[in-house]
Amino acid sequence: MQTYFIRRLLLIIPTFLGITLLVFTITRLVPGGPIERIIMQVQQMNAAERGSRINFTKTNQSQPLSDDQLNQLKKYYGFDKPIFVSYFIWLGKILTGDFGNSTRYYDPVLTMIVERMPISLYFGFFSLIIIYSICIPLGIIKAIKHKTIIDNSTSVIVFIGYAIPGWVIGILLLLLFAAKFEIFPLGGFTSDNFFDLNFFHKILDILWHTALPLFSYVFGSFAVLTFLMKNTLMDNLASDFVRTAMSKGLTFKSAIFKHALRNSLIPIATGFGNNISIILTGSFLIETVFNINGMGLLGYESIVDRDYPVVMGILVISSLLFLTGNILSDICVAIVDPRVQFK
Repeated sequence: MQTYFIRRLLLIIPTFLGITLLVFTITRLVPGGPIERIIMQVQQMNAAERGSRINFTKTNQSQPLSDDQLNQLKKYYGFDKPIFVSYFIWLGKILTGDFGNSTRYYDPVLTMIVERMPISLYFGFFSLIIIYSICIPLGIIKAIKHKTIIDNSTSVIVFIGYAIPGWVIGILLLLLFAAKFEIFPLGGFTSDNFFDLNFFHKILDILWHTALPLFSYVFGSFAVLTFLMKNTLMDNLASDFVRTAMSKGLTFKSAIFKHALRNSLIPIATGFGNNISIILTGSFLIETVFNINGMGLLGYESIVDRDYPVVMGILVISSLLFLTGNILSDICVAIVDPRVQFK
């Protein structure tokens, strides 16, 4: 087993290089980068000074920057070198902990990520606990009560959660409970007077702001796990070893919790490690809908603004967590299923 996990750890290196090189190349080839944004800003400033209207969508407009200024900008942003050379320069800085500076806000990327990480951890951690706390018991109940009123009624809710994305649920919740009835806030993680509150009211304020986003996280994510738990448990209940155990006098309840349930948890354990990256990076769209200043909103804004250092910084963290989560999934499978032997 030790040799297997060492090989898996070593495989992280080429996979990480492939992911980051691909995205790094895309950021160099797509239009609308920091240099184009600066050119746009200069054109707007020149238009405002002349008091005239300019159509900025045309490509044949005059270039407001000289060749020397463009070369300086390319050198500053690292666009003056070939892609592979720039990539390995960037990779060398990453290995030393230098994620660069944001081309939009000019702040250190690592500082921006660290500042927003606790909020995403908060939502990711609690949503993951709630999701698994709902999915496993609900899947067991649906498998035992298959084709009953309980199974059919809960299936309607689960199918709605599967069909409607979490961020759409968030918009509906905001329109209903925040805009119309004004029960919950329209967004944010805390109120404006948060630092003036005492400790108890601070907790209540955070919970007040947490309710709708957390419900959106959970509602948009529990459907697949619920049906996975139900279907695998039903397959195991119909298997020969469960029928043999019951023929020897074991009760139906004991057959479920002592034999069928543990085997049914194997598919759940397989995907558990992959949720680590989701815990940290959060949901781009849900955090955007609720204006939660976490990793998801930072990632969304960096993609829209073509803030490539921030995009690459978030990619580094999320890809490493995802690759590490795959190894953790193997460990979880080995814990649940003792028949698994990694060689």
